[in-house]
Amino acid sequence: MFARIPLARRLRHGALLVGCCLPLACGGSDDPPAAQREPRATAAVAIPADAPLVVFLGDSISAGLHLSKDEAFPALLQARLAEDGLPFRLVNAGVSGDTTAGGLRRLEWLLSQEPELVVVELGGNDGLRGIPLEEIESNLDAILRRLRERGLAVLVLGMRIPTNYGVDYEQGFAALFRRAADQHGARFVPYFMQGVGGVPELNLPDGLHPTAEGHERLADTVEPHLRALLETLL
Repeated sequence: MFARIPLARRLRHGALLVGCCLPLACGGSDDPPAAQREPRATAAVAIPADAPLVVFLGDSISAGLHLSKDEAFPALLQARLAEDGLPFRLVNAGVSGDTTAGGLRRLEWLLSQEPELVVVELGGNDGLRGIPLEEIESNLDAILRRLRERGLAVLVLGMRIPTNYGVDYEQGFAALFRRAADQHGARFVPYFMQGVGGVPELNLPDGLHPTAEGHERLADTVEPHLRALLETLL
């Protein structure tokens, strides 16, 4: 394992304002269901210049297509967790239309930024295009293997698709994310668009991309998993 700098030391160094990203070239619960929660207000919090670097390797969902960068769920998570004493620097590497193959091609450049944690949000476009499941899983396996070799903390966001290509494809698609995450010891969110995907009022007119409120709900789902991983970096 790599040596980690205690957060208390990090907070004594210079800071960046939350919401700013690094330049990118290319069981039961007492809580109400996510769809019933009010959007959570966040205040600007300073981000230490040497806080952990978190890369979101994703597609148009991570990118927050048609929204401002501050409304996309990665930025919402950065603001929320900084407010709770878990600041991180953010590289939102969400690229509209990207696939697992595309993510694999740009992985080395992203690793040159020296992240400590990577959130993998890829595969949705593969599924919508009917790319063979073996190819999707092979690409995802290669991404996760490279991240494991670097000793990075990893969070895999699971996905689902409609039955356009048949039930077998749909079920196989959903299952491959957990299988890949388990194989490489990554933390896993079973379906990160739970309560948002297929809900008209939480998606833009295209029916595929969440509204600002929809991104709040995505942040609700991902937050506890990202929080747990960040705590291991302290």
